[in-house]
Amino acid sequence: MSLILLGLNHHTAPVALREQLSLSGCALDQALNDLNAIKSGTEHPNGHPPSGGIHESVILSTCNRLEVYAVTGDTDSGFAAIEGFLAGLQGLPLEQLHPHLYLLEECDAVEHLMRVASGLDSMILGEPQILGQVAQALSRAQAAGTASLVLSQLFARAVHMGKRARSETAISRHTTSVSHAAARLARDAFGDLSGALVLIVGAGETAELVATALVDEGARHITCINRTYERAERLARRFEGRAYHWGCFADALAEADVIVTATGAPHTVIYRDDVAQVLPRRDGKPLVIVDVAVPRDVEPEVGELPGVFRYDIDHLQDAVDANRAQRVAVVPQVESIVHQETADFFCWLRGRQVVPVLIELRHRAQTVARAEVDHVLRRLDHPDPRTEQLMALLAHRIVGKLLHEPTVRLKAEAANGNGVVYADALRELFALEATGGAPCSAPDGDVRHG
Repeated sequence: MSLILLGLNHHTAPVALREQLSLSGCALDQALNDLNAIKSGTEHPNGHPPSGGIHESVILSTCNRLEVYAVTGDTDSGFAAIEGFLAGLQGLPLEQLHPHLYLLEECDAVEHLMRVASGLDSMILGEPQILGQVAQALSRAQAAGTASLVLSQLFARAVHMGKRARSETAISRHTTSVSHAAARLARDAFGDLSGALVLIVGAGETAELVATALVDEGARHITCINRTYERAERLARRFEGRAYHWGCFADALAEADVIVTATGAPHTVIYRDDVAQVLPRRDGKPLVIVDVAVPRDVEPEVGELPGVFRYDIDHLQDAVDANRAQRVAVVPQVESIVHQETADFFCWLRGRQVVPVLIELRHRAQTVARAEVDHVLRRLDHPDPRTEQLMALLAHRIVGKLLHEPTVRLKAEAANGNGVVYADALRELFALEATGGAPCSAPDGDVRHG
């Protein structure tokens, strides 16, 4: 079996495509269930044929990426099944989706996930939020029953890798998060924020981080609006601001100088017509809108209106990052940890290749030992329970001592890429059943770095 990854991110796909494939909440759970259906070989709800070869899967969905990790019996059919699954999410033609996808397998897939968890592949180098998103992706997949031994181990090691990168290097100590980049972009686009009326649309964690970053950039007048007024009021109170009821959205748009949208809505929140209708009330004042949501909160056509400057999450790549040089300097240290953790994962994976034959060998030896103990006990004249226990213990200890060294050596050979050869030799020598190999293949030889 093979470990594969198929996905797209901010490097390969524009936000217009990423937002179509963004998955969260119930939609993510449903997608995992759909993958589970493909795994089971049942008909896919989007009409794509079942692959019958996807044995494990995890979906990592964030603002900047959608990646499907899978263990499959056949690499080509696995890629095809997942690509069809992604296209079916929004009825996209495969020819439209394919150019934006990357397809990685084995070492490349593992190393990519390690880089993602460490923040090396993020839009903002070293940003910390991705680590929690990787952990949550595993949790959701385990709850859906799509992540088993291999992917659970891989994602757990990736989370460990991310923690090591942040504790052993300075990759996140000088980081600028998306929220800070958005605040800095708003400052650069508008100018001095101290006199600006800033409207935050949304009241979740991202909205709170954005508001904090805006205050750090000089904003003094924060207002908030959310569909749930109580949440908007609670957020506004934190910054000594005021809250709008959702029904007063037009008034909020008319008064604001800077708007940052950070809702979790699966659809557009601010349309061109909404802004166009309030422009006469603004007396020509410029309006800066920074949309950090995926899917986007603000209709792109809003930026075509006179005096309106609209930015979305793709513009943040160009935002000023004063500390980037300090983070770039530690990238080689993080890369070293990535390579080490990737190699450790494949050592574990290679070890899995010999587990079935070790189990069968121990079972065979224990069966023979028990039979011989029973044979001796039958020749004794009414052995007492103590004698029976000691005889069983003696046989158990002999089996354990005899198999200890072969077990250690076989696992060592597996770590060196020779597991299959030695496992086959053991099966032949001891006439063991061919119980199958590891749940996922592992590259022979050295793990490729770079």
